[in-house]
Amino acid sequence: MDLGKYRFYSEAARGLKKPELVLKGAYVFMAHSGEFVQGDVAVADGIVLGVGSYSGEKEIDLTGKYLCPGFIDSHLHLESTLVTPGELIRQAAGCGTTTFIVDPHESANVSGSEGIDYILKQTEEVPANVFVMVPSCVPATHVDDNGCILTAGKMKAYLDCPRILGLGEVMDAVSVISGSVSMHEKLALFEGRVRDGHAPFLNSGDLAAYALAGISTDHECVDYEYAMAECRNGMYVLIREGSAARNLDAIIRGLVSRHTDTSFFCFCTDDKHIEEIRREGHINYNVKRAVQLGLPVEKALKMATIQAAQCYGLKHLGAVAPGYQADFVVLDNLADLNVLEVYHKGRLIRADEKKEIPPCPPALKNTVHLQHFTQDHLRLPHRGGKAHVLRMIEGQIATEDLMEEVPCSKTEGDLLFAPGDGYLKIAAVERHKGTGKTGVGIVKGFGIRGGAIASSVSHDSHNLIVIGDNDRDMYLAVQELVRSQGGYTITENGKVYETLPLPVMGLMSDAGYEEVNRVLKKMIAKAHEMGIPEGFDPFITLSFMALPVIPEIRITPRGVYLVKEDRLLETPFEK
Repeated sequence: MDLGKYRFYSEAARGLKKPELVLKGAYVFMAHSGEFVQGDVAVADGIVLGVGSYSGEKEIDLTGKYLCPGFIDSHLHLESTLVTPGELIRQAAGCGTTTFIVDPHESANVSGSEGIDYILKQTEEVPANVFVMVPSCVPATHVDDNGCILTAGKMKAYLDCPRILGLGEVMDAVSVISGSVSMHEKLALFEGRVRDGHAPFLNSGDLAAYALAGISTDHECVDYEYAMAECRNGMYVLIREGSAARNLDAIIRGLVSRHTDTSFFCFCTDDKHIEEIRREGHINYNVKRAVQLGLPVEKALKMATIQAAQCYGLKHLGAVAPGYQADFVVLDNLADLNVLEVYHKGRLIRADEKKEIPPCPPALKNTVHLQHFTQDHLRLPHRGGKAHVLRMIEGQIATEDLMEEVPCSKTEGDLLFAPGDGYLKIAAVERHKGTGKTGVGIVKGFGIRGGAIASSVSHDSHNLIVIGDNDRDMYLAVQELVRSQGGYTITENGKVYETLPLPVMGLMSDAGYEEVNRVLKKMIAKAHEMGIPEGFDPFITLSFMALPVIPEIRITPRGVYLVKEDRLLETPFEK
């Protein structure tokens, strides 16, 4: 710090000079001690000078209100919100989130380094702190067909970027544990920095080996028991509450009932739609829900602030204390926890302030490439006996592998799988290089009737994925995504009901969040009307059915994939 500035700050902190801003009379959450102290907060040049009794050049009366550090989202994919990064940041910042730890592996899987650069560029001038983790698994596994490959050599270009914190979620746990040379080159590249994890359902020995590689976080815990297993291995648990994966209740209930130390727990959203953020909130929702479940508000706030900052080595964030950045959330009370105002670097954030959306490079809006795809690619011969069925689970992105007898019909002399009795058809179509690869499987639990639903958002390779009860509507849905160069679509009775175009890498819209919100709300309501259970977010849940790092069974353009066995099947039927 410049000595001249320090001298002024020192005098202001001691009450000898007036700081430029004082927030008066609030109950201030002191994150280090976990207590509320009533006082004034002195701010100059975007940093906190002290908490005590002050008068300033400008004063804001917060008497009776509660002032906390800005909230931190420990892990998210901006692309999953469906809007451009700057728009999402402004909306979430209005909910009190002032720091975002972003993993752009969705963009990287489609467009490689250009996709990462897009995320960095779009978040340069936003009213929040946006840090980026370099994607570690592009592609996620050896069975993926994605758009680009990101090697350790290509990652080196990002090491000197001041907003790069470390290595993004390491999804290929097998490569870590087995000592893969290419994977450990990436881990070594980020020695001394945070290396995020993605390690659902590992046994105790594998989890120990995974942590031994220097991976220090994970957001894939779905229950208290596994969260504690990771915590005992020295890992931070990032409790996820997104649109499809809702793990907060199960973990928080365990923490509360067992009076567990929460020092190594933080919050994240991972994947959350803009429509849901607007309706429900962001990290503020995680805090509020945790408190509703019985967690002391002080513990919940520490998880949303200083613990996340400490996890990622952000020594200037996460607290209202001398020298910390002046990022604040003003709450009405400790029961409702409604966000009244949000400050970034001492300046009030206006969430609905309109800003021009920076243009997207043309190449990033031309990423859906299919060749010679016909309706026949969706035919699934019935080979008799039982078939592997992908059962979808409400509120989770994990699936269950069922072996069941499924319906069939004879068409032009061929015995084919026939959707019915709760069984639907699911397909993944390669869209990056026009290879023509199409995997077809059987799904249960999704419930759609009289049509199909499809998406170009399909983690993590982002090929086209479609579920339906007839080939005509499924084929039409795929063709509609080619026309729109990506997006969400619903088809019904041979017609397109509605499409939400996502032309930016087939992942995001640049039409503005109001339009995205309007169309998405209409489409989600229609999806439920067509039979998809209310417990599913139709599109986000669909988007995870091709992710081959989450047990137990997935669909890929190469066929049905059994995750635990690391085995691809050309057909779901096995005799």
